[in-house]
Formats: sequence, C-alpha cells, structure tokens
Amino acid sequence: MSKPKGFEKPTGVRDYVPYAVAKLRSIEHNVLACMSRWGYEQIMTPTMEYYDTVGVASSTSDQKLFKLLNNRGTTLVLRSDMTAPIARVVSSLMKEEPLPLRLSYHANVFRAIEEEAGREAEFFQTGVELVGDDSPEADAEVVALAIESLQAAGVTSFKIAMGHVGFLNGLFEEVLAGRSSEQESLKKGLLSRDYVGFRSQIVELGLPQAQENELDGILRLRGGKEICDQALDLTGHPLARASISHLCKVWEVLEAYGVSEHVLIDLTMIGDFSYYTGMTFEGYASELGFPVCSGGRYDNLLQQFGRNVPATGFALKTNRILDGVHGLKEQVKLPVLVQYSAGERKQGLNKAAALRAEGTTVVTRLLSENEEANRFDQDMSKYEQILTFESSSR
Repeated sequence: MSKPKGFEKPTGVRDYVPYAVAKLRSIEHNVLACMSRWGYEQIMTPTMEYYDTVGVASSTSDQKLFKLLNNRGTTLVLRSDMTAPIARVVSSLMKEEPLPLRLSYHANVFRAIEEEAGREAEFFQTGVELVGDDSPEADAEVVALAIESLQAAGVTSFKIAMGHVGFLNGLFEEVLAGRSSEQESLKKGLLSRDYVGFRSQIVELGLPQAQENELDGILRLRGGKEICDQALDLTGHPLARASISHLCKVWEVLEAYGVSEHVLIDLTMIGDFSYYTGMTFEGYASELGFPVCSGGRYDNLLQQFGRNVPATGFALKTNRILDGVHGLKEQVKLPVLVQYSAGERKQGLNKAAALRAEGTTVVTRLLSENEEANRFDQDMSKYEQILTFESSSR
C-alpha cells in the first residue's frame, strides 16, 4: 500500500471549512435550544468506550465498529451511537436521579463503512433520550419534539413515518410460529424496503392462502389513524393488538399536540437497531430520499447496564440536514477592519476592543511604514466597515 499524500484523509471522514462549520453550529444551537425549552438537559460522553460494555450494547455490528487497543491491551471502540453511552451514564452516575430523565446531546459518532461514495464513517447526531416513562404520552412527546427539532434545524417540508416493533413481532409469530429464520428474512426485506422481494419470500413459504394474505396485508398498512383499525382486523395476536392499541394512543396525543398532520402510520417500520422494543419512527425531508431523523422505544437496553427502566428517544442525522436541506439560511455578518500605524497602535486596538465588547466582529491590521493609508488597496466586500488610525505626520 502506497504512503498517503500529505493532503489526503481516510475514506469516510471530511473537513469542515468555515461556512460549513457556521451552518453546522447554527443547526446544533437552534436544535439544542429547542430541546432545552422542552426540559431536556445536555449531556456529554467520551468518544471512546469499552467494547465489552457500550460496544456490545450498541447493537452496531462488529464489522461497523472502530476498535482499538489501549496500552493495557483492552479493546475500546469509538462510539457508534449516543444511546448506549447515555444508558451507561444513566445506570451509573445518574442512578440516584429521580425519573423520568430528559437528556439531550450533540456529538460525533463513528461507524466503519465499505468504501462507497457518499457514505460517512464519522458524522454528527443531535438527539434526546427520555428515560423512565413507558407511556404513550412519552412516545408522543419525543415524536412531537422531533418535529419541532426538524423545524428548528430549518427543515420545512418533511413527514414522520411511525410504526411499532411489537405489531410485526406478534403478527409474524402468529403466522410463522417457531420459524425464526423465516421471520428474520421477512424483517430484512421490510428494513431494506424491498417489497417485491418481501412478496416473493411470502410465496416461497408455501403458506395457506389466508396466512399469505395476512402477511401480504402488512404492505397496505400505511396511512392515518384508520390504519389502526385495519391492523386490528388483520391479526388476533395479543402482542400485535396491544402494540396497535399503544400506537393509537400515541396518535391521539400527537393530535392534541397539533402535529399529527406531519405523521403517518407505517406498520412496515421495524427500525434499524435490534434494541428497539416498541414504537419506532423515521423522518423524511422532501429534498432527500433517506431519513433525516430516527428514533423509538428501547425498554431493554438499560438492563445491560444493571438498571431495568424503560426509555425512548430520537436522533437527528445532522450531517444530512447540513448537506441536503436548504431551509436554514445563514446570515453572514461581515467584520469591521481596524487598521492602524505603529504610532496609533494603542488607539486602534482600544477601538477594536470597544467594538468587540458591543458584540461586533473585528479584525485588525498594522499598516507598514512605507504604506500610505489612502493607497492601501483593501477589498471592501470583505468588511462591513474599515476604520483607519494613523499618525498625522503620514
């Protein structure tokens, strides 16, 4: 393998030049401020975690984890999401805090990728975790907050697709009891949105027509609140029916929030993490063909850290919003240039300090001895104003 050139960087990582950083920080600030207004307090966790704890609990496959060894030979990982690290903190440092806990974050996360165009190995997430409440009210809160957070990030046209893991688990167990491999294969088809392949798999199972129709009916369960009744007609399994009942209650709360117009029920949704146990959702912006946020309920995750409490949350895919959504307009405020001769340095720097104290962005420049200010060629388009301090003898 040839030695990389000085300007090259590893595949999947990127540099953020000033205008991109300004937009990223604006999204981060606006979204975290929105979350704060809902009572969520910001938390920070280490970039590195132990593989045997957070790495295993994250449910990110080993092939997608960045692993490294410390000087004692212990395997560490770069965090692949924020939910598992926060679960660790909630189960240790915050175990005496009264529930429910409302926590927010903005952080970079890492996932190893194959060398494909457009895929990132390091990216940013901004999100929340609501720990200690298993009610439909809590699930509705995080969906409503996700909607307001997307708006705060400048995403003006989007739709939230909401499903429930328990519905699919119950229906599959009703039709394919004990056939776990076939169930997992069908779930993979739904996860990848390969509906043609999903139907082909159903046919290959050789089921009675009634059961084949039941599985095929899943693909029609997308729409508004009426989908709840259609789903109840499709299955009699207790878990599936309880899941639909929960989802209907979530919808009712979203109606009370006044945000149900942004939401559709999609019972083909299963979420892309194995720790999801209940309601899941994804948000799609009209400009993009892939999710800009995702979340759901994960009631079993904290058990891996010794604390048996329910939780729900979501994360905005901040990089996708940064790159693909044009709703957030950055207001560029030009700096003031204060230039001065050596003899007027103190006066010039005092003026710069006074302007900065007022909140003005100021850059300074020393005029060279052989440079006359009236002939100093400065690009005015770069500055809001140019102030010159020079000795009267010049």
